[in-house]
Amino acid sequence: MYYIIVYDIGEERVSRVCKCLRKFLTWVQNSVFEGELTEGQMLLLQSELREIIDRNTDSIIFYNIPDKKWIQREVFGQERNPTDNVL
Repeated sequence: MYYIIVYDIGEERVSRVCKCLRKFLTWVQNSVFEGELTEGQMLLLQSELREIIDRNTDSIIFYNIPDKKWIQREVFGQERNPTDNVL
């Protein structure tokens, strides 16, 4: 499954959340990650994130896209972390 994850996290936890997400996904721009994950990887990622965030103040949104072929991506301005040059 292909995922896009966006978050709004308290400043004191941002680096830990970012580090966790980088283990599984590709950083796209501030507070946005994307990539393919197995069901097991997603469960592990969510478990790790639950240990970091404050559920009373932080927010993480998981968009899942069953088939990557339906994604059309267009960037206006500077591409923060281009992913089309991966071998």
